[in-house]
Amino acid sequence: MAIAKRAGNGFDMSVSYHNRQHRSDVPYSYCSTPTELARASDFLVVATPGGLGTQHLINRQVLDALGPKGFLVNIARASVVVTADLINALEQRRIGGAALDVYDHEPKVPDALKALTNVVLTPHVAGLSPEATQGTVELVGKNLVAFFADRPVLTPIALPTPMVTRPV
Repeated sequence: MAIAKRAGNGFDMSVSYHNRQHRSDVPYSYCSTPTELARASDFLVVATPGGLGTQHLINRQVLDALGPKGFLVNIARASVVVTADLINALEQRRIGGAALDVYDHEPKVPDALKALTNVVLTPHVAGLSPEATQGTVELVGKNLVAFFADRPVLTPIALPTPMVTRPV
Protein backbone atom coordinates (compact mmCIF):
# COMPACT_ATOMS: atom_id res chain seq x y z
CA MET A 1 0.00 0.00 0.00
CA ALA A 2 2.84 2.40 0.80
CA ILE A 3 4.35 1.85 -2.66
CA ALA A 4 0.98 2.37 -4.35
CA LYS A 5 0.34 5.57 -2.40
CA ARG A 6 3.77 6.98 -3.24
CA ALA A 7 3.43 6.11 -6.94
CA GLY A 8 -0.11 7.44 -7.22
CA ASN A 9 0.07 10.49 -4.99
CA GLY A 10 3.75 11.38 -5.30
CA PHE A 11 4.31 10.69 -8.99
CA ASP A 12 0.76 10.90 -10.35
CA MET A 13 1.04 7.35 -11.75
CA SER A 14 -1.95 5.18 -12.46
CA VAL A 15 -1.63 2.21 -10.12
CA SER A 16 -2.74 -1.37 -10.64
CA TYR A 17 -2.13 -4.33 -8.38
CA HIS A 18 -2.30 -8.09 -8.18
CA ASN A 19 -3.18 -9.80 -4.94
CA ARG A 20 -4.74 -13.12 -3.99
CA GLN A 21 -8.02 -11.26 -3.60
CA HIS A 22 -9.59 -8.15 -5.04
CA ARG A 23 -9.75 -5.34 -2.46
CA SER A 24 -12.77 -3.07 -2.48
CA ASP A 25 -11.15 -0.64 -0.05
CA VAL A 26 -8.51 0.70 -2.45
CA PRO A 27 -8.81 3.06 -5.43
CA TYR A 28 -6.42 1.02 -7.61
CA SER A 29 -7.14 -1.23 -10.58
CA TYR A 30 -7.09 -4.95 -9.80
CA CYS A 31 -5.40 -7.43 -12.14
CA SER A 32 -6.29 -11.08 -11.66
CA THR A 33 -2.86 -12.45 -12.66
CA PRO A 34 0.75 -11.27 -12.58
CA THR A 35 0.77 -11.45 -16.39
CA GLU A 36 -2.25 -9.14 -16.62
CA LEU A 37 -0.56 -6.75 -14.18
CA ALA A 38 2.66 -6.78 -16.20
CA ARG A 39 0.71 -6.05 -19.40
CA ALA A 40 -0.86 -3.00 -17.70
CA SER A 41 2.44 -1.74 -16.21
CA ASP A 42 5.41 0.35 -17.20
CA PHE A 43 7.03 -0.41 -13.83
CA LEU A 44 6.30 -3.77 -12.24
CA VAL A 45 7.24 -3.51 -8.56
CA VAL A 46 7.42 -6.88 -6.85
CA ALA A 47 6.79 -6.59 -3.11
CA THR A 48 5.58 -9.93 -1.81
CA PRO A 49 6.69 -12.46 0.77
CA GLY A 50 8.86 -15.30 -0.49
CA GLY A 51 7.94 -18.95 -0.10
CA LEU A 52 6.26 -21.71 -2.04
CA GLY A 53 3.17 -19.62 -2.79
CA THR A 54 5.16 -16.97 -4.65
CA GLN A 55 8.13 -18.96 -5.97
CA HIS A 56 8.78 -18.12 -9.65
CA LEU A 57 5.71 -15.87 -9.78
CA ILE A 58 7.61 -13.67 -12.26
CA ASN A 59 8.63 -15.82 -15.22
CA ARG A 60 9.12 -15.50 -18.97
CA GLN A 61 5.39 -15.08 -19.62
CA VAL A 62 5.15 -12.19 -17.16
CA LEU A 63 8.35 -10.55 -18.43
CA ASP A 64 7.17 -10.80 -22.04
CA ALA A 65 3.88 -9.16 -21.02
CA LEU A 66 5.87 -6.33 -19.40
CA GLY A 67 7.46 -5.69 -22.78
CA PRO A 68 10.49 -3.84 -24.13
CA LYS A 69 9.56 -0.53 -22.49
CA GLY A 70 8.76 -2.06 -19.10
CA PHE A 71 10.93 -2.21 -16.00
CA LEU A 72 10.95 -4.83 -13.27
CA VAL A 73 11.73 -3.70 -9.72
CA ASN A 74 12.18 -6.64 -7.35
CA ILE A 75 12.34 -5.68 -3.68
CA ALA A 76 10.78 -8.94 -2.52
CA ARG A 77 12.80 -12.15 -2.55
CA ALA A 78 14.94 -13.55 -5.34
CA SER A 79 12.87 -16.75 -5.36
CA VAL A 80 9.88 -14.79 -6.68
CA VAL A 81 11.63 -14.21 -10.04
CA VAL A 82 13.01 -16.89 -12.36
CA THR A 83 16.51 -15.45 -12.62
CA ALA A 84 17.39 -17.21 -15.89
CA ASP A 85 14.21 -15.84 -17.51
CA LEU A 86 15.03 -12.34 -16.24
CA ILE A 87 18.61 -12.48 -17.53
CA ASN A 88 17.40 -13.66 -20.95
CA ALA A 89 14.75 -10.93 -21.11
CA LEU A 90 17.35 -8.28 -20.21
CA GLU A 91 19.97 -9.60 -22.62
CA GLN A 92 17.47 -9.82 -25.47
CA ARG A 93 15.93 -6.45 -24.55
CA ARG A 94 12.48 -8.03 -24.23
CA ILE A 95 12.10 -5.75 -21.18
CA GLY A 96 13.53 -2.28 -20.80
CA GLY A 97 15.41 -2.95 -17.60
CA ALA A 98 15.40 -4.08 -14.01
CA ALA A 99 16.32 -2.86 -10.54
CA LEU A 100 17.24 -5.57 -8.06
CA ASP A 101 18.38 -5.75 -4.47
CA VAL A 102 17.86 -9.48 -3.97
CA TYR A 103 19.69 -12.40 -5.59
CA ASP A 104 19.43 -16.18 -5.55
CA HIS A 105 22.72 -16.67 -3.71
CA GLU A 106 23.15 -13.46 -1.74
CA PRO A 107 25.45 -11.70 -1.48
CA LYS A 108 26.79 -13.19 -4.73
CA VAL A 109 25.37 -11.43 -7.78
CA PRO A 110 25.27 -13.44 -11.03
CA ASP A 111 28.02 -12.31 -13.41
CA ALA A 112 25.47 -12.18 -16.24
CA LEU A 113 23.55 -9.46 -14.38
CA LYS A 114 26.71 -7.47 -13.62
CA ALA A 115 27.56 -7.38 -17.34
CA LEU A 116 24.28 -5.76 -18.38
CA THR A 117 23.76 -2.04 -18.91
CA ASN A 118 19.98 -2.16 -18.43
CA VAL A 119 19.98 -3.31 -14.81
CA VAL A 120 20.59 -1.50 -11.51
CA LEU A 121 21.99 -3.72 -8.75
CA THR A 122 22.07 -2.68 -5.11
CA PRO A 123 22.67 -4.52 -1.84
CA HIS A 124 19.62 -5.65 0.09
CA VAL A 125 19.42 -3.25 3.03
CA ALA A 126 15.85 -3.69 4.25
CA GLY A 127 17.26 -5.02 7.50
CA LEU A 128 18.74 -1.58 8.16
CA SER A 129 15.40 0.23 8.41
CA PRO A 130 14.50 1.87 11.75
CA GLU A 131 11.72 -0.71 12.21
CA ALA A 132 14.08 -3.64 11.58
CA THR A 133 16.67 -2.19 13.92
CA GLN A 134 14.04 -1.70 16.64
CA GLY A 135 12.82 -5.28 16.15
CA THR A 136 16.37 -6.60 16.43
CA VAL A 137 16.99 -4.68 19.65
CA GLU A 138 13.73 -5.97 21.13
CA LEU A 139 14.55 -9.57 20.15
CA VAL A 140 18.03 -9.34 21.69
CA GLY A 141 16.44 -8.03 24.88
CA LYS A 142 13.92 -10.89 25.01
CA ASN A 143 16.70 -13.43 24.40
CA LEU A 144 18.80 -11.95 27.21
CA VAL A 145 15.87 -11.97 29.64
CA ALA A 146 15.16 -15.63 28.78
CA PHE A 147 18.83 -16.62 29.07
CA PHE A 148 19.32 -15.04 32.48
CA ALA A 149 16.03 -16.55 33.71
CA ASP A 150 17.33 -20.02 32.72
CA ARG A 151 14.63 -20.34 30.05
CA PRO A 152 15.25 -21.32 26.42
CA VAL A 153 16.18 -18.35 24.24
CA LEU A 154 13.82 -17.41 21.42
CA THR A 155 16.41 -17.60 18.64
CA PRO A 156 19.14 -20.08 19.56
CA ILE A 157 22.17 -20.42 17.33
CA ALA A 158 24.69 -23.23 17.13
CA LEU A 159 28.10 -21.95 18.14
CA PRO A 160 31.20 -23.46 16.59
CA THR A 161 33.01 -26.00 18.71
CA PRO A 162 36.22 -24.48 20.02
CA MET A 163 39.35 -26.06 18.65
CA VAL A 164 41.49 -27.66 21.28
CA THR A 165 45.17 -27.31 20.62
CA ARG A 166 47.54 -29.83 22.09
CA PRO A 167 51.26 -29.54 22.45
CA VAL A 168 53.21 -31.41 19.84
